[in-house]
Amino acid sequence: MTTLTRQLSAALRTLLVLTLLCGVAYPLVVLGVGQAVDHTAANGSLLERGKTVVGTSSFGQQVTGAQWFQGRRSASEYAGTSSGGSNLGPNEAAQTKALADARAALVAANPQASTPPPAEALAASASGLDPDISPAYARWQVARVASARGMSVGSVQALVEAHTKGRVLGFLGEERVNVTELDLALAQATS
Repeated sequence: MTTLTRQLSAALRTLLVLTLLCGVAYPLVVLGVGQAVDHTAANGSLLERGKTVVGTSSFGQQVTGAQWFQGRRSASEYAGTSSGGSNLGPNEAAQTKALADARAALVAANPQASTPPPAEALAASASGLDPDISPAYARWQVARVASARGMSVGSVQALVEAHTKGRVLGFLGEERVNVTELDLALAQATS
């Protein structure tokens, strides 16, 4: 056997072994660990209504109508194929106009609110896909949603409180409300 043939043979064997290890065995191990540790998250955190998948709790969704809780604004309109913010600075005229427009739209859509909208309601999410809002922003929307659905403010508020999640491990991040899960609970409560 020539040197070139031996080197090609060794290279092909190495390629085959590494392909099996890195391309087959490792992904199967990671999949198995994911399924064992958190089956729901490993499968996309899918949300179902009946037997129909209606979304995922991992990404926000664009919803319209006064009867739904609204998430943060999204520069990508919650497109799962792209994410990112507008990259506009706080002193740019386009950003100032976007914030003023957002404030006006929120105030017009929430006439029952007695306070200005929370700051997070005005600013777009950095990824454009955030599913969570603060409990304060969810509470700010309660009167509008209750009125649009013909529900009592107390029952809608109870849904918000039931869907408020605490800090991760008790100290990381902030309390949050997953809007997709909350809207699904609203749909189930009124159907």
